[in-house]
Amino acid sequence: MVDIIEKKRDGESITKEEISFFVDGYTAGTIPDYQASALLMAIYFKGMTAEEQGDLTMAMVDSGDQIDLSGIKGIKVDKHSTGGVGDTTTLILVPLVAACGVPVAKMSGRGLGHTGGTLDKLEAIEGFHIELTQKQFVNQVNDLKLAVIGQSGNLTPADKKLYSLRDVTATVDSIPLIASSIMSKKIAAGADAIVLDVKAGDGAFMKTVEDAEALAQAMVSIGRQVGRNTMAVISDMSQPLGYAIGNALEVKEAIETLGGNGPEDLTELCLVLGSKMVVAGGKAETIEEARALLEKVIEDRSALALFGELIDAQGGDSKIIHDTSLLPSATFKINVPALSTGYIAKMEADEIGVAAMVLGAGRETKDDDIDLAVGIMLSKKIGDFVKEGETIAVIHSNKDDVSKSIKIIQKHIHIAKDPQEKPELILRMITE
Repeated sequence: MVDIIEKKRDGESITKEEISFFVDGYTAGTIPDYQASALLMAIYFKGMTAEEQGDLTMAMVDSGDQIDLSGIKGIKVDKHSTGGVGDTTTLILVPLVAACGVPVAKMSGRGLGHTGGTLDKLEAIEGFHIELTQKQFVNQVNDLKLAVIGQSGNLTPADKKLYSLRDVTATVDSIPLIASSIMSKKIAAGADAIVLDVKAGDGAFMKTVEDAEALAQAMVSIGRQVGRNTMAVISDMSQPLGYAIGNALEVKEAIETLGGNGPEDLTELCLVLGSKMVVAGGKAETIEEARALLEKVIEDRSALALFGELIDAQGGDSKIIHDTSLLPSATFKINVPALSTGYIAKMEADEIGVAAMVLGAGRETKDDDIDLAVGIMLSKKIGDFVKEGETIAVIHSNKDDVSKSIKIIQKHIHIAKDPQEKPELILRMITE
C-alpha cells in the first residue's frame, strides 16, 4: 500500500491491479484509514487518468452486489441528477419516458439536505411502498415499463465506506472521486444506458459551469469505457427548479407537469433529458422525434395515467393524480412579501433550500424526520417584476412561527431596479 501511495503522490498512474488491491483491502478492513486517507489525498492533488477512473469505478462495483436486469425486455435507461433545489425530474421522467415504450427500472435514494429524495417524495403518496423483491421489480417493469424502488442489497459497499472517509478528510470535492462514486452506483444498478443531469450554480454541488463540465466529461468517459451508453446535460441551478420546494408540494408539481400545466423550466428540462433517454432506449432515431413523442404522451395524458398505474402497482392511492388535495397538506400558509419594488435579480437556491429545511422539509442529519406536507411555493422567478409588499413565496408550515424562514427567503431573493435576463436553462451537452 505504501508503494501505491508513493506512486500516486509522485503523479504516476496506478494500475488496475493496484486499484483493486486498495479497494478490496479497504472494504475488507485490512488497509487502515490512515493509508486510505493518504491515497485519497494524493488522488485529490494529482488526479486520475480516464483509465484509472474507470478501473476505480469497476473495483467499487465489484465490491458488492450487482443488479441483474437481463430479465427486463428492451434497453434499460437510467437517469441521474447531481441534485439541487426543487429537482422533481425523476417523478416526471420515469412515467414520461416509460409511456414512450422505454423500460425504466429506477433505484432511488433518500435526501440529505434541503428536501427529501425521490423516495421521500413518493412516500408523500399514502400507501406507496418502495420495497419490491428482485422478481417483483423485474415483473413490474416488464408489465408496466416502470418501477421505482429503494436501493436494495449490498450495492457498492466500497463506495459507502470510502465516501464516509472522504467526508472527514476534506477529499469530497475531487472530480475523479465524485465521478467514480456516482457511476459505480449507476453501473451496479444494471442499466444499459445512463443520462446524467449535472447541475451548475448556487444550488448545485458544482458552482461553476467549468467544474460541472469537468465532472460530466469524467462520468461520460467512465460510462463509455465500461460499455454503458452514457451522455450528460449540464443544467442551471442558479435558482430553484420549478416553483415547489418540499415533498408533497413537489409531487403535486410533478402531476401538474405530466398533465401539461407544469412550470416552464421544469417541463423543458424533462423534455431535454427525456429526449435523450428515448433515443438511448431505441424508441426514436433523433432528439426531435423523441421530443415529439414526449409531447404527445403529455398531451394525450397517457404519461399521467401511467404514473397512476405506477402508484397503484406499489400500493399507493392513484386518485391523487385527479385530486392533489389528497396529498399531505400543511396547517399554515404564510405569504412572504417583497421588501422593495423591482425585478428578481438573484435567487440563492441553496439558501432558499435551507429555509425549506428549517420548516422540516429536509434532513440536516440522516436520522432527522421529514414533515412531508411542509415547504415553500415560490411565486416569482429571476427576471419577474415584483412590487413592494407583493408575495414572492408562500410558506407551507405546521408551525405558526416561520420568522426564520421568512428572513432567509427575503435575504436571499435579491431585487434590482433594472430589468433582468432570465438565466439559460441548458448550459452544455456532453456526449463523448
